[in-house]
Amino acid sequence: MIFESAGRRVGSLPVNLLRLVIGLAFLAAFGAVVRGTPVPTDAPPRAWLWLSLSGLVGLTLGDLCFFRALVVLGARLSILLMALVPPLTALIGWAVLGERLEALDWLGMALTVGGVVWVTLERRPAEEGRPARISASGLLLGLGAALGQAVGLILSKFGMGSYDAFAATEIRVMAGLAGFGVVFAVLGWWSRVGAALRDGTAMARIGLGAFFGPFVGVSLSLYAVQHAPAGVAATIIEIQPVLILIPAALVLHERITIRAAAGAVLAVGGAALLFL
Repeated sequence: MIFESAGRRVGSLPVNLLRLVIGLAFLAAFGAVVRGTPVPTDAPPRAWLWLSLSGLVGLTLGDLCFFRALVVLGARLSILLMALVPPLTALIGWAVLGERLEALDWLGMALTVGGVVWVTLERRPAEEGRPARISASGLLLGLGAALGQAVGLILSKFGMGSYDAFAATEIRVMAGLAGFGVVFAVLGWWSRVGAALRDGTAMARIGLGAFFGPFVGVSLSLYAVQHAPAGVAATIIEIQPVLILIPAALVLHERITIRAAAGAVLAVGGAALLFL
């Protein structure tokens, strides 16, 4: 919600870049206080390699596909396609890491994804700016975003091992930031970043969002995949469309429909099964 409000002022792409810059500052300060080093120089070369690849795939390519999909498909369909992240992560985790899920895990994943899809498919009058036709390029962008997040989580788990999740996130963010730097240089978008830097209100919101997003959220997502099957962790992470219902009602005064409430109960019930 914070990034959305900032993006309306200065554009989503500058927000995406600047959130990583500020998030990196939070991670460096956290590392200096907790681990005694602002830069994860103690990470083995293997961790640097795979976590950097994870940052490029997940934070650069995946996010670029997602933000473009928002334009081509609209927010509702783009978020709906992101519901593919848990099954994709589970399948890749099975193929690459040898992770096996029990029947109860698959049931919990199905309930959670079903609840998210049920909430996401509900049309509301405030979101009527959707395209009349669903384009093949838009679907490919949405699938690319989902695949990027899934592969990013698996690469993170593979490269991280038992290494500190916050330090691992710092490596991912540095790689993602480098990827965005190349993209902005090639496309000549640095002027947009300069305009965003001059907007004090937007920068304050980006800073707050960077704390909850790249610093806390991404780090805890790595901690989750480190200590649970990747598909299970990804399922819990992807209940964002459900979790946002109450803040949207309290802050934005949106009405929670019976369908949205039912989908939320279904998704949370599925997540509860995963905790078993």
